[in-house]
This record gives sequence, C-alpha cells and structure tokens, in this order.
Amino acid sequence: MKVALVFLLCSSVNVGCLDPIPYPERFEDEYTCLLKGYDESKRLLVKAGKENVNEHGLFYKFDCFEIELEEEDT
Repeated sequence: MKVALVFLLCSSVNVGCLDPIPYPERFEDEYTCLLKGYDESKRLLVKAGKENVNEHGLFYKFDCFEIELEEEDT
C-alpha cells in the first residue's frame, strides 16, 4: 500500500477549485505525505505570487489517500 498526494487550487473570489492535481511521488505513510503536502503548498503559493493570491483569493488544499499499486508482470 502506498499513499498518494493530491492538490486542489482554489479561489475564494470565484468560490471554487480547479480539477485535482496529483503529485507524482508516492509515499510510504500518511505522515510523510502530509509533510510534503504542507511544503509543496507553500512552494506553489509562493510561485503563484502575492499579487495573484491577493487578487484572486488563491489557496491550495491537499489530501493524502491510500492507494493499491498493481503488481508488475515479470
């Protein structure tokens, strides 16, 4: 079992969120996933920029989900 991280870019001005954005890395546990979610949320918010964040009321939401990986054929 692995844990997947998914982000949502939302706007308080438009009162909605864009489609989920899956993070490419998978994690061994929820704790590690959550820490990465907080770090990446901050990085993405800084990348969006102060002006965009303030004008559009942008914020990121994220969650971690357990997923089952299919076994590879050998």
